[in-house]
Amino acid sequence: MPTETLARTVRIAARALGRAGLVHAYGHCSARIDADHFLVAPSKPLGHVRPGEACTLVPVHGPLPEGVLGEVRLHQRIYALRPDAAGVIRFMSPQAMALAALGRVPAMRHGFGTYFAPRVGLWDDPQLVRDDARAQGAIAAMGDSRGLLMRGNGAVVAGDSLEEALGLAFYLEDACRIELAALASGLADAPVIGPEAASERATKAGRIFERMWDFLTEGDPEGARQAGPQGERDD
Repeated sequence: MPTETLARTVRIAARALGRAGLVHAYGHCSARIDADHFLVAPSKPLGHVRPGEACTLVPVHGPLPEGVLGEVRLHQRIYALRPDAAGVIRFMSPQAMALAALGRVPAMRHGFGTYFAPRVGLWDDPQLVRDDARAQGAIAAMGDSRGLLMRGNGAVVAGDSLEEALGLAFYLEDACRIELAALASGLADAPVIGPEAASERATKAGRIFERMWDFLTEGDPEGARQAGPQGERDD
């Protein structure tokens, strides 16, 4: 895929995260180019990213380029350790922040939660992840899941594409909402979805992630309605 086409997808995702309230002044998103490089959104509030604004090329291995936010090391570690990952989002949405501050992760209680089987990871350290050691530890805590909560510090998701990662960010925020509601209800035995049922429920069939992408990017000035999977235009 041409790098500029991928950069457009990164910008569209950045603005969608801002509109959905999944990020505020803080947060970043990226998309893999190849085994050795990825593009990260501009180092600014994602909702303020302008159409056509340059994204930054970052190596999967090695120092971060000048001006790139320190926590982009999380993106580096995910891309280095998970060859299947092609999109990463670091975000600080309200429900995820609240649940992470409690040092808890959401159980698989509804359909969206099943996409994080076997369970969402938890990095039990409130410090910003701005060095390789902490980044390595956080991704180890993520395990095989596609989502990670960071105590007092928000969340990270990794998808097979940035389009998928955007949907996963929405799903994780909603799973945290459900978990907080379960805690507030006082029902210690609130039902959960078992592994076999979760595996069946976490389908991608029926344009599951494409439809969420369309929903979250509707009206974007760079033509989100024409963007299909992997940022390709439908025309």
